[in-house]
Amino acid sequence: MRAARFHGREDIRVEEISEPSLKPGHVFVDVAWCGICGSDLHEYTMGPLSFGHTPHPLTGETLPVAMGHEFCGRVRNPSAASGLADGDAVMVDPRILCRACGPCEKGATHACEKLGYHGYHTGGGYAERVAVAESMLHKLPENVSLEYAAVIEPLAVVVHAVKETKITEWKEKKILVLGGGPIGLALIIALKAFGAENIFVSEPAAKRRAQVGEFVVAAWNPVVDDVVSKCKEVTRGKGIEVVFDCAGVPAGLEVGFEALGFEGMYMNVAVWEKPVCTTMKIECCLLC
Repeated sequence: MRAARFHGREDIRVEEISEPSLKPGHVFVDVAWCGICGSDLHEYTMGPLSFGHTPHPLTGETLPVAMGHEFCGRVRNPSAASGLADGDAVMVDPRILCRACGPCEKGATHACEKLGYHGYHTGGGYAERVAVAESMLHKLPENVSLEYAAVIEPLAVVVHAVKETKITEWKEKKILVLGGGPIGLALIIALKAFGAENIFVSEPAAKRRAQVGEFVVAAWNPVVDDVVSKCKEVTRGKGIEVVFDCAGVPAGLEVGFEALGFEGMYMNVAVWEKPVCTTMKIECCLLC
């Protein structure tokens, strides 16, 4: 089968490889669609960052690997116990779990101590076929097309970010979203679904500002606009109540913290190429 495999920085090759072997409890998924995540781009331009240096403890694999963790397709010959039928359309939870560590035993599988991912630590959706644990497959409703199902994984990320704030009433909250790219746009849509109305965006790219414009109160260009002053103005000096960072750049981080009001919340949704603490210029103390 064909696969686009990551060998190292700026080195992805379309190659003919063997089908993956099936472990107990796993099944083949014929890939229909796969998204290109921002983290994939980080790996391509700056990596390898998250994988490839040593074999992963759960998969034993290292580079090269077929990337892609936002994928969906049709299942092939699932077990009767899975509740799936041959050819069912499914989306894939790309995580690889040990299910034996403390967090896994408590149901916090997102914090698995050996957490891995398809597309990073074993074959992913940049291949014609992937072997996936049946427990990580979700059958799609008939009214959800495979073409759109590939974005379910990033949508799950932003919904999780909104829920993790523990905020239940969003209507009156003043919110700043840093970055109007795919994740920023998805987050804005999720916030609207939760009832948020006062959403502001900081995004330097004109095309992206236009794209998110219909969903937000204002979309500012941080290159020419003083975003902090704008936030103080729209909040009558009180500051923003919640900042969502979907950009992952030092300049945005500083703007976000400076825009926050008293007891404001900063929620990071971004992937960072460098440690945050080495890039911050904000002065902090234990009493603030």
